[in-house]
Amino acid sequence: MKHTNPETKTFRVFSALQNGQALTESKARKMGIGNLRAEVSRIREHGFAVYANSRTAGNGVQVTEYVLGRPSRRLVAAGYKAIAAGLV
Repeated sequence: MKHTNPETKTFRVFSALQNGQALTESKARKMGIGNLRAEVSRIREHGFAVYANSRTAGNGVQVTEYVLGRPSRRLVAAGYKAIAAGLV
């Protein structure tokens, strides 16, 4: 992300995602990130496709993993429709 201070939580999360890591709340806490969903929202607002995948951990608990990906054609089309409708 351009113009982002490398010391911010958002930058640390983005860097981890960009390096191919799948982040969970547990991993984020170990990085000093208290609210991973908020940081993911900020990254999405900058136009990056961050996907939330649910899975069951080894202990049977449902966890959400966030990964950086490429936006689907459907998502891009929805963005263009929103722009055309004057919503953005």
